[in-house]
Amino acid sequence: MDRTKTLTAGAAGVFVVALLVALLAPGALSAPRAATQPGSVDIADTTIQPQAVGGQTVALRVNTTLRHRGNPSPNVTVRLRAIDAESGLLETTRTVDVGELADSRERVVPATLGVAREGGYRIETVVYQDGQRVDTGRQEVRGLAALVPEYARTPIQFADETTLPPLGVSVQAATERQATLDITAQLINRGSVQSDAVEVSVIARQADSNLVAARDTADVATIEPGRTTGTTLPVSVPNNYNYYVDGVLKKDGVIVDTTRTAVNLNPSERIAVNETRQSVELEVSDFERDRRLDREEQQADTAGESDSATPGFGVPVAALALLVGGLLARRRTV
Repeated sequence: MDRTKTLTAGAAGVFVVALLVALLAPGALSAPRAATQPGSVDIADTTIQPQAVGGQTVALRVNTTLRHRGNPSPNVTVRLRAIDAESGLLETTRTVDVGELADSRERVVPATLGVAREGGYRIETVVYQDGQRVDTGRQEVRGLAALVPEYARTPIQFADETTLPPLGVSVQAATERQATLDITAQLINRGSVQSDAVEVSVIARQADSNLVAARDTADVATIEPGRTTGTTLPVSVPNNYNYYVDGVLKKDGVIVDTTRTAVNLNPSERIAVNETRQSVELEVSDFERDRRLDREEQQADTAGESDSATPGFGVPVAALALLVGGLLARRRTV
């Protein structure tokens, strides 16, 4: 009877010791730390393109490609900021709730930023996971003023070829006091479809005074793709003066193209068009990012420190202790 009590007490002691070890040892009865932590999320790439162009604003479509690895990552958000490249002032911001990312794959997160159609901007992309910043990237956009508003888009332009100037001028008739000029505007359809009707105007300005001496306007019917057509407008101006002739192309009352030439009717003095044009084009820089320590590396470091500090005891250890206690009790009974 005493031996039975002793063996029972010994088994109970072994069980209590195993239970205490399981409770006191960090992670003894739980899954490994690396198996419970969320995976890593970073920015793989970002692209920017104009989506809707207005007279004063433009909507930029920003597509952020997120790369996910490891365990599911909940509460992922992307914040976009447009910062003026000259002043450094914040123009606009946008936050997109991505939600949970799972599996080792990439996901594109689209967003739209509305900015003024002038100057340039630095587009910053920040990725958050559970409210903590995990990655940051940036791109610069310049030359937004070169974008043509949707209401002013037309494939019709003034032809500008070496052998075919946009404005051709000839003298139809001339007297001592007045000259009648035939001004031919050469228009070309650079698109792939038939164009809508446009309006072309010519304005003759006296070179010295800049006063408008004459003007005329004509409607131009549709032009086939790739074709060039000439529209002649007659204007009468005082003779023996020099003139600048401006050509203006309009679509639905909106100026879509302009050009200029010089007409010399004063034999003692000549003028020439001296224009300096600066080419302005939309320019998007390469994507740059601030690389941080990947969450997987952080998990590996944390797991390594945890393993070296505490060996770790799990359910198998407790079961082994119970098994050893039972064998000892049986041996003593025998």
